[in-house]
Amino acid sequence: MTMPAGTVIIPGSQWVWPAAALLIVAVLLVLWSYRRAPRIGRVHKIAFCLKLLGVSALVLCLIEPLWSGRRAESGANLFVVAADNSGGMSIRDQGASVSRGEILREAFKNGAAEWLAALADDFQVRRYIFDSKLRSLTDFSALTFDGKATAIGASLRAIVDRYQGRPLAGVLLMTDGNATDMGEKPYDFTNVPPVYPVVIGGERPRKDIALVNASVTQTSFEDAPVTIQADVEASGYSGRTVAVELLDDSGVLVERQQWEVRRNDEKQVFRFRLRPEAEGLLYYRLNAAEMVLGGDSGDRPEGPPEATRANNERTIVVDRGKGPYRILYVAGRPNWEYKFLQRAISEDRQVQMVGLLRVARREPKYDWRGHAGEQSNPLYRGFDPDDPEQTEQYDQPVIVRLNTRDETELVDGFPKTAEELFGYHAVILDDVEAGFFSQDQMDLLRRFVAERGGGLLMLGGMETFQKGGYRNTAVGDILPVYLDRLPDVPGDTRVSLSLTREGWLQPWARLRDNEQAEQERLSRMPEFRVLNRVRAVKPGARVIATIGGERTQQLPALVVQRFGSGRSAALTIGDIWRWGLKDPDMRDDMYKFWRQALRWLVADVPGRISLQAVHAPDQANQPVALRALARGKDFEPLDNVSVKIEVREPGGQNVRLTAEPDAGQSGLFEAAYLPRVSGGYFARAVITDAEGNELGSAEAGWAVDMEAREFQSLKTNRPLLEKIAGQTGGRVIELAELDDFVRTLPGKKAPITAVWVKPLWDLPGLLPVIFVFLLFCLGAEWALRRWKGIP
Repeated sequence: MTMPAGTVIIPGSQWVWPAAALLIVAVLLVLWSYRRAPRIGRVHKIAFCLKLLGVSALVLCLIEPLWSGRRAESGANLFVVAADNSGGMSIRDQGASVSRGEILREAFKNGAAEWLAALADDFQVRRYIFDSKLRSLTDFSALTFDGKATAIGASLRAIVDRYQGRPLAGVLLMTDGNATDMGEKPYDFTNVPPVYPVVIGGERPRKDIALVNASVTQTSFEDAPVTIQADVEASGYSGRTVAVELLDDSGVLVERQQWEVRRNDEKQVFRFRLRPEAEGLLYYRLNAAEMVLGGDSGDRPEGPPEATRANNERTIVVDRGKGPYRILYVAGRPNWEYKFLQRAISEDRQVQMVGLLRVARREPKYDWRGHAGEQSNPLYRGFDPDDPEQTEQYDQPVIVRLNTRDETELVDGFPKTAEELFGYHAVILDDVEAGFFSQDQMDLLRRFVAERGGGLLMLGGMETFQKGGYRNTAVGDILPVYLDRLPDVPGDTRVSLSLTREGWLQPWARLRDNEQAEQERLSRMPEFRVLNRVRAVKPGARVIATIGGERTQQLPALVVQRFGSGRSAALTIGDIWRWGLKDPDMRDDMYKFWRQALRWLVADVPGRISLQAVHAPDQANQPVALRALARGKDFEPLDNVSVKIEVREPGGQNVRLTAEPDAGQSGLFEAAYLPRVSGGYFARAVITDAEGNELGSAEAGWAVDMEAREFQSLKTNRPLLEKIAGQTGGRVIELAELDDFVRTLPGKKAPITAVWVKPLWDLPGLLPVIFVFLLFCLGAEWALRRWKGIP
């Protein structure tokens, strides 16, 4: 048995002074006897020391020393026993006949729980079970192992909060360690008492196929704008075939991929690339399972089942957006670009382009002559010349509006107010000079990008960039390139386009799905002749493509950057239309480029009304915060409005919520929602004013898998338990050593302790040790004397 920690105390008894006198006399006699004996090297000294140690041990027995220390005062301290009640405890380990939960339940039975009775002898024991939350109980018969989460971190924090200011000596944590609320981020264990994790389960569970992670990425690459990635682990399936299926919301198979597993523990990444035809929120389901080789898709293997099927499926939500995305195209003169742009987006139902084209410039008043005596612009012939207000407009530029929503849209030309301009998602400026805009309109364009979050694209031409006078203007500040004057290049300059390394990484800038095909396409592109040369790009801007020739350096051709809440792009080529004149195949490539570029331009541009679902899968019950942002036509926040949110659950039931204003941000409203089942969720927020008039609505979707994190890993997480024990001053305990460990707990550090004192000889096993030590010293000394003939 382990000897308790303490100190030796020499009591002030009546035998102390006689014992001291006896020790002095004995030492003197030993010295006298050895001075008379002949000295034989080192043996003489060893024998003397052994004799002295033996005499000292005899004298020590006369003074009755005491052993004193501190221990937890019986019944004064609290000790928590917390048992894992999560569904993960239903897992059976490899070679085990019972589950981890049954092992844990057996540890609490009356016949086997001697450790629990021993713990109750010295501490006030408090019993808890935990899964997604912590619950107290009188005994552990309530263990059901059906919890959807293992909130170890939250449970420890709840214990600390519940017993704050009370003498809590420690926590016995009985679990497999697979916490669902303790990711890679550090967890705060401040003021947590010593935690002693008891590991339940082994390192190798039964065979299992697990969808460890699933994610969605969306790009503007037209051929496959959506990529769904599934990370799959297979344990114990060497030589078997695993199939991963992607199904739509109605259960129709979209794609199946198969994987031949070569090792017992292996991981594989699956990528499904698809182009959904529908818009808005789309729901898909991933499923991973073992397949029978040569069988039909629905065949399942025979034999022992895998450890659990709870980690074989995931629901995926894809937000394809819901148009129309409106783009304002402003051109200083009629050209080919508008024609090709309109043809390109005719295949995209979600993008609309409104044209504002100047067909004639503003001319000086009374500077022309038409009919004899006519002093007005002939282009306006037919208007009443006697109307003075109309006469003032005769010298204005001739502007044509195309594809407008109604007769009033852009009737006064380029928008002059935020309400007009902020209704668009992006603006394209093509061959139009800075003088076309007033100073207020250019400032408005800057706000459109920086504050509203819109996109701006400037195309090359004779009257854009530096040649258009945009240097040192608000619009020039938005552009990703510097507009310094550069010397003109004489002669007929023909240049070719090429992608940069950054361009190869941007899906929207590529038109083929592999590098070889893309290189071939680029080599066949026509040469361009109109280029706005720029000196350099601004910090933070990215060069997607360059342009140059055999005798000219490579210059930026397509440059993009983030600007405030929005983005801007500069396409310095002024005759992109040449691309579509060579042959039909290249014309299709040009159309595809424009569609992808415009999709990128309007991507992530916020609407007036937005709804965001903030899902917290690592928290208990996986709460969802539904945040609605309400803004007016000028994108100023709206406060005096009402926000109602309707949530459609996977089973078809509808839940109605009322969002409350957020105290920290104007125009933001928030409602809390707790999902109850796994699956895909849909929410719609409706904004109404004080009179009940609907101002707008927004939609959001998310997926909940109540058991995804619980069964993400089936192996016991010993490293996490060792980390918790190390940071709190405890240690990891094996179930087999629990009885012995509990008996040592009173001797460990506790809030309330008591002093104990006992005779040193009462310590178990000490007297035989002293007796053997005495015999050894005296016997060894006698043997040395006889061996060397010392008298």
